[in-house]
Amino acid sequence: QVQVVESGGGLVQAGGSLRLSCAASGSIGSLNVMNWHRQIPGNQRELVASMSSGGSKYYADFVEGRFTISRENTNNTAYLQMNSLKPEDTGVYYCELVFRGEDYWGQGTQVTVSS
Repeated sequence: QVQVVESGGGLVQAGGSLRLSCAASGSIGSLNVMNWHRQIPGNQRELVASMSSGGSKYYADFVEGRFTISRENTNNTAYLQMNSLKPEDTGVYYCELVFRGEDYWGQGTQVTVSS
C-alpha cells in the first residue's frame, strides 16, 4: 500500500518562507514523478511544481522563481521550498506521486500567508 504524507504547512507573514515535505512509502516504482498542487479557496486545484525521479523539473508560471522543488529518491521524499510568500499563496498544498499509470495523493497541508 502506497502512502503519501505532507508536512510543513503553517502560518507565515507575507515575504516569509516555508518548506513543505512529502514522504511517500510503500512499494513505489523507481521511475516516478512527484508533484505539488495547491487549492486556493474558490479555485480549482492547480499544479505548482513537478519533479521526476530523473531530475526533470517543472514550475507553474505563478511561481516566478520563488519556489524550489527538490527530492531525495532514496527515500521517496520531495520538498517544496517556498520563499517570498504572498497572501495569494494561501491554500491547501497537496503532494501527488505518480508511477505505473497510478497516482497517489496526500491529505494536504494548509499554508496561510498573512498580509
